Parts: sequence; structure tokens; C-alpha cells
Amino acid sequence: MSKKSLYIIVAGCGRLGASMAGFFSKEGHSVVIIDKDIKSFENLPPEFTGFKIQGDVVELENLKNAQIKKANVFLALTNDDNTNFLISQVAKNIYRVPKVVARVYDPENIELFESFNIDIICPMKLAMERLIEEFKEVI
Repeated sequence: MSKKSLYIIVAGCGRLGASMAGFFSKEGHSVVIIDKDIKSFENLPPEFTGFKIQGDVVELENLKNAQIKKANVFLALTNDDNTNFLISQVAKNIYRVPKVVARVYDPENIELFESFNIDIICPMKLAMERLIEEFKEVI
């Protein structure tokens, strides 16, 4: 049985966005990555074979150019919680993308994202949980 090929849009080409785009591309999925800064595309690994769109992800024209209507997955991985919240809502509620995940920088914003049923990843929270687990026996 072969894996289903997904159409994935990644918003934000920082280290995390570029790494995820490279991973999904290497796995054989169709990937589009969007970022304002053309230099950010230098973060992409050599295995990335997808498409790059230079532009602001909050501009609907860029989402249309990324063919968001075809997307199975949308990852909001910019470095701004407000942007990630907005574009997650657009992907989920306007374009009905089946799987939407947003990065949350400030743990205080987790509750807001979750109250709108947005799946999140919070690196700060994950790091804290891991560190607390590491020191459980000592404290």
C-alpha cells in the first residue's frame, strides 16, 4: 500500500518552516512555502523540490497563488503569533484545509488558539516540559 501524496503549504521559511518543507518534500509530498523575505529561502535544505512564493502570507493573493484550495495541510510557522493566528483561521474556516497547525511563540497565547480549535505547536512549552521531565528525579 502506498502513502497518499499530500499538498502542503508552509507559511514561514525560518529554521522550522524550512526544515518541515524539506522533510515533506523528501517524503514525496507537494510543498509550497511562502515567506516575505527572499533570503529566507536560503534556509531550505537541498532535498526541497517544492515551490517558493515570496510575499506576505496574510495577502489572500499569495494564498491563492499557493493554490490553498488544493491544500491537505497548512502549517502556520511564521515568527509572529498574530500572523499565525490569522492565517490559521483563514486556512481552516475560509478554505477548509483539513489539517491546520500553528506555531505559538508566547505560551500565554495557547488558550486563544485552542479556543478557536486550532492545533498548535509551542516550542517554549515543549522545551519546558522536556526540561522538567529531565529534572523530575532531582526536584
